[in-house]
Amino acid sequence: MPSINQIFQGWIAPLLLLSSATGGLSVGFVAPLIGSPIPLPHSAPSSSSSSSSSSSSSGSFRRQRRPTAGVGRRPSTYFVAPAETSSPSSSSSSSSSSEAEDGGSAAVDWERVTKEWELDCYSRPVLVEDGKKKLWEVLISDSSGTMRVCRPLPSNKVNSREVRRVVEGVINDSEVKPDTIRFFRGAMFNMINIALSEIDVTARPSRCTFALAQWIEERNRDVYPRMEGYQPTMSGARGIGGGGSSFLDIRTAVKLPDALRGEKFAFVGLPLAEFLRGGDVNDDNIGVGRLCPVDPTLPADSFVQGVVILTPRANALASWLAGTEVAGVRADLRKRELVMETDIDNQYLMAKLNDDQRREAAIFEEGKDAMNGLHFISVQRDEDDDPAGFWLLREIPDNL
Repeated sequence: MPSINQIFQGWIAPLLLLSSATGGLSVGFVAPLIGSPIPLPHSAPSSSSSSSSSSSSSGSFRRQRRPTAGVGRRPSTYFVAPAETSSPSSSSSSSSSSEAEDGGSAAVDWERVTKEWELDCYSRPVLVEDGKKKLWEVLISDSSGTMRVCRPLPSNKVNSREVRRVVEGVINDSEVKPDTIRFFRGAMFNMINIALSEIDVTARPSRCTFALAQWIEERNRDVYPRMEGYQPTMSGARGIGGGGSSFLDIRTAVKLPDALRGEKFAFVGLPLAEFLRGGDVNDDNIGVGRLCPVDPTLPADSFVQGVVILTPRANALASWLAGTEVAGVRADLRKRELVMETDIDNQYLMAKLNDDQRREAAIFEEGKDAMNGLHFISVQRDEDDDPAGFWLLREIPDNL
């Protein structure tokens, strides 16, 4: 089995620039990818669709046009009330199972259920009780999306005690008990944190709730619009993290500690096929990293955008990221910053972007959007070394 580094070398040709005197990271330009050319360092972007030569020894760089992300399939499901009418279909790694209705439960492949669970408690865009009250739900999934539980809450019982009762009931009914429960919604931090504090699990405020986010998106698309009392105007800003990535986000990214700062980085791309069944990127060669679930309907010939960080302190940085719930990398084009998102709302400044770097960061963000937020981070000692940590991540939408 090839290492990730061999996969990188087989698919991309990163040009890495040394960091500037400011101590931040510098940008890399990448990829012998098919499509329109991307700008080279210190040169204007080409307007031609054909390859262009450059005085740089790295030669011509071309980029593939990425198709728009498709709609995700439903994984095998353990479902508890209320009934859903959409038809489930199998994922790329499991067979489908029918969902139970009216409080029943469907079969679960318990061998695939993980000990890392994901939890949400929030109001949904539906009015109940003759249009007077919001629908509140507790949603629980494992990190693979194999187990899914939905429990409605009466609007007069939205409190930590009721949330704890629901979670304890699901744990008691489950053959696989959780050791970690993640929750991403900052607006509900106090209630959920109190509820989980009296349960024998580790509560992690984190945006690494990828399976849960996909499920909520499916319900927003397929379930709530079919419910009586659905209110589309109630969708929108939904209390994600510490304010999302909108124009009004006033959070300030803090610098990484000097001991963890990288010297170089590059924007790179890998084929999505490398992350699907039969691909070469898996849990055996990602160091201390982790891989989020991949939507099997995304075109396998598309590319996933990512950032490779090169530093002699790769092991220290990778270990730190593994303990901080790294959620993704975001290029803030307005502030001209490359920012690492961690935990529920923390931000760390990776680099300040000049004009050329900002253009390449815009391409990185465009590629993320085309893949429904999917991207990756790789931390390595140098170009020839295997990753100390590799994370396949997905940016959670702000409107869940």
